[in-house]
Amino acid sequence: MPAIDTGPGLRRSVTLVQAVMYGIGLILGAGIYVLIGDVAAIAGNAMWISFLLAAAMATLTGLSYAELSSVFPKSAAEYVYVKAGFNNEFLALFIGCLTIFVAITSAATVAIGFSGYLAILLPGYPPILYAIGLVLALSFLNYYGIRESVWVNSIFTLVEVSGLLIIIGVGLSIGSVADTNYFEMPGIAYSSHAAIISTILASTVLVFFAYYGFENISNISEETKNPTRTIPRALVFSILVTTIIYVLVAVSTVALVGWEELSNSTAPLALTASKALGNNGIIVLTILALFATTNTVLMMLISGSRIIFGIAKYDEAIPTILAEVHSARKTPWLAIIFIMAFTLATIILYYGKLTDVASISVFSILVVFVFVNFSVISLRFKQPTLQRPFMSPFKVMQVPIFPVLGLIMTMVIMLQFNYHVVLSAVVPLISIMILCLILTKRKIDQKQKQKSLKS
Repeated sequence: MPAIDTGPGLRRSVTLVQAVMYGIGLILGAGIYVLIGDVAAIAGNAMWISFLLAAAMATLTGLSYAELSSVFPKSAAEYVYVKAGFNNEFLALFIGCLTIFVAITSAATVAIGFSGYLAILLPGYPPILYAIGLVLALSFLNYYGIRESVWVNSIFTLVEVSGLLIIIGVGLSIGSVADTNYFEMPGIAYSSHAAIISTILASTVLVFFAYYGFENISNISEETKNPTRTIPRALVFSILVTTIIYVLVAVSTVALVGWEELSNSTAPLALTASKALGNNGIIVLTILALFATTNTVLMMLISGSRIIFGIAKYDEAIPTILAEVHSARKTPWLAIIFIMAFTLATIILYYGKLTDVASISVFSILVVFVFVNFSVISLRFKQPTLQRPFMSPFKVMQVPIFPVLGLIMTMVIMLQFNYHVVLSAVVPLISIMILCLILTKRKIDQKQKQKSLKS
C-alpha cells in the first residue's frame, strides 16, 4: 500500500502515558453522567455487574483493534484494516468514510451537550454560540500541534478522573456501604435465574455505550512513539482504568443514594454530588461535565482529521490535498479544516435535533466494529505468517476466539436498537455507500485511462 508523497510527515510525540490518557478521555466522555440513572432503573444495585460485562464486551473488539494496530500503525485505522482484511477498495473506502461521519456527528452532538452545561453557568447568550466557539477553539488547538492537543487532553482527563474519584471517595465514606445489597434488582425474584440474566444483559447493552470511543486510539498511530507496542497497550490499559472508575462510581452512588432515587433522577450524578457535597455538588458536576464534553470534542476532531488524512494519503479516490501536512506545525491542516467545517455545519443544521443523529452515530460505529472483527478473522486465514507484534489470545485451528466473540456481541448490541433508529441510519449509510461507489468508479476509470495513454 504505497503512500502518496505529501511532504513532511506527522510528528511522533505521543507517549504511552499520553495515549492511555487519550483513551481514558475518549471512553469516559459524557456517557457516565447520563447513563447511570437508566442503568439503575434496570439493574438496580447490581449495575456494577453490567459495567464489568460491558467492559468484557468492549475488550473483545478492543483486542481486535490492538492486533490490527500492531500490524498496521496507520492514521486511517479502520480503512487500512478493512482494505487488508477484505482486499476490497470500495468496502475499505466505505468503512473509512463511515468513521469520518461518526467523528463529525459525535463531535457535533457532544459540542451541543457542552453548550447546555455552559448555559447553566453563563446564561443570557444563545447556547449554539458556545458550541460553535468550542469547535473553533479546539480546531485551532488541533491545528497548532498534536503535542499540545494531547497535553490539554491529559490535563482535562486528570480533572475528570479526579472529580469522579472525589465523588467516589465521599460516597464510599459516608454512604451505606456495609448495609447495601449490591445484588438487589428491581422487581426480580432471586429464584428466577432467567429473569436475572435477562435483566443484566439488557443493562449491559445500555452500559456498552459508555465504553464507546476506545477505537479512536488507533487513529493517532502515526503520531505515537513506537506505535506497534504503544497503541495495543493503550487500548487495553484505557479500558481497564475506565472500568475500575465505572464500577466504583456504580458502587458508591447506590451506597449513597440508592437505585430508586438514581432511576427517578434526570441528572443522577448531579444528585449524587449534591448529597455528597451539598449545594456545591451541582457546580462541581457541571464543571466536570464541561471538562468531559470539551475533552471528547477535542479527541473527535483529532481522530476525524487523522482518518481523513490517512485515507487521502493511501487512496487516490480522496483528493490528495487533504493529506497535506503543515510544514511548521506538522499537522494535517486541511483535513482539520474539513472536519471543523462539517462539524460546524452539523451543529447549525441540526441544533436541538441531534438525539437521533447521536443514535445513528453509535449504530454506524457498530457497523465498523463488525468489519474490524471480520478483518482480524480474515487475515488469520489469508496471512497466517504475517508478523503480529500483538495477537489476540486463544484460537481454535486458525479461528481467533475473541474476534469471533466480538463480532457476535457487536451484532447482539445492534439488534437492541429500535426500528426507528435502524431506519434512520439507512439513509446516511446508503448515501455514504453511493458516494464511495462514485469515488471508487472514478478512481478505476482514471487508472484505466492512464493505462490506455501509456499503451
